[in-house]
Amino acid sequence: MLKKLLILVLLLASSPFIAALFIEEDYRVDTQVVIDRPNEQVFDFLRRLKNQDQFSVWAKMDPAMEQYYRGEDGSVGFVSGWRSDNPDVGSGEQEIMAIFPGKRIEYQLRFMTPFESVSSAYITTQALGPNQTEVHWGFSGHMAYPMNILLPLMQVDVMVERDLSQGLNNLKTLLETN
Repeated sequence: MLKKLLILVLLLASSPFIAALFIEEDYRVDTQVVIDRPNEQVFDFLRRLKNQDQFSVWAKMDPAMEQYYRGEDGSVGFVSGWRSDNPDVGSGEQEIMAIFPGKRIEYQLRFMTPFESVSSAYITTQALGPNQTEVHWGFSGHMAYPMNILLPLMQVDVMVERDLSQGLNNLKTLLETN
């Protein structure tokens, strides 16, 4: 009886590790919004990382967080960093990796706490007309085995998509009212 109980406990303890073998380690999110402003105006605003403080959900989670910057905002190599005691915010930095004028900005996000990871993000703009721009905000992440078991449990992609969508809606309101 003791032997059967031990086997059952081992099976139960190892089941998350076995399940994690069958769960993707990568996830991608892409959200979009249409803003009633010219593409050039929208892109020029978005290329400056400091402007994200005005519309990003994450920037608003801890108004007291410490922020620092390196380089020239709006150009490749610019780094925007943050440090917060709030575990939902943690610490990290975002760097502009590439700019394709009027079309796309690529970022690298380096999270230090509460978990270390490196992720990619991008913002694209496309003119739909002289005064209308479609903006896409995308993010891709990686959670290695066995931590990838948390992806479906925490619905990481759903949470990130919700925050990006809210940020884009904030951006739309900000740019269309100013």
